Amino acid sequence: MKTNIITIIITVLFTFQINAQLNTEIIEEGETPFLLGKINKEGLEGENYKSWFTTNYDNYAPNPELIDKISSELKAYHIKLFMGTWCGDSKQEVPKLYKVLEACNFPMEQLTVIAVSRKPDMYKQSPQHEEAGLNIHRVPTIIFYKNNTEVNRIVEHPIDTFEADIERIISSNNYKSNYQIVTIVDAILAQKGHKGLKRKQKKLLKSFKDKVSSMYALNTYGKILYSTNRIDDAIAVFNLNTKLFPEEPRSHITLANLLSINDNKEKAIEVLNKALKLLPNNTDLKENLKLIKSN
Repeated sequence: MKTNIITIIITVLFTFQINAQLNTEIIEEGETPFLLGKINKEGLEGENYKSWFTTNYDNYAPNPELIDKISSELKAYHIKLFMGTWCGDSKQEVPKLYKVLEACNFPMEQLTVIAVSRKPDMYKQSPQHEEAGLNIHRVPTIIFYKNNTEVNRIVEHPIDTFEADIERIISSNNYKSNYQIVTIVDAILAQKGHKGLKRKQKKLLKSFKDKVSSMYALNTYGKILYSTNRIDDAIAVFNLNTKLFPEEPRSHITLANLLSINDNKEKAIEVLNKALKLLPNNTDLKENLKLIKSN
């Protein structure tokens, strides 16, 4: 018994050390390596990442006038960056951000960089779960803090450029990042839960109908909720998505599949039947309905 306890303690300590170290690389046979957990520029300049990091870093030329405007004030902020070394947007945007921060002589000890996982069971999560409670649904996400309070964030890519977006954040702070519907829905869920989101659905549809560019905005967010075991929240989000995108078969299929695997087969069938009234010739909906009925 004592031997087993000692083994467990050693295993836990070893796992903690692996999770806490800097620039941990996950290498599995037949798969592209990726960094996981806390990282820095040295990790991004490693053998498996330097080709895209160095190229995109070297090719970016920050606007010198904007750099002069933001350099001094930016030093009063702390920045937390969530990214994926497997993610196309992160590969494109993160080197530019580093170029801007270095041009500003930003204190790098005030920058925390977290590489998240691409694995389905830890999707967009890190071993230490620094992302918990921060609504990290797209990467890269860059969060700006002042006096330990979030001021604003840049999500996936800048609206204009990093230096222009940062100037708006630290001056007037009238900046609105990408995926505003996710920001609003996340706030509703935090304050009112999934029942509150259902009550707000009509108002959200009025505000955002035909203004959300893609069903994948909420679809990706819903998957994050599901992966962190927030099942009811995910169902409410997917339901809203079917109302925003009634002509998108995938919005109905995603909702139906989640209902089905959570012991609500009858409701899943109802969702697909309603979708087929809108899209009677869609083969994907028909096949999905057939599959759910057979299980």
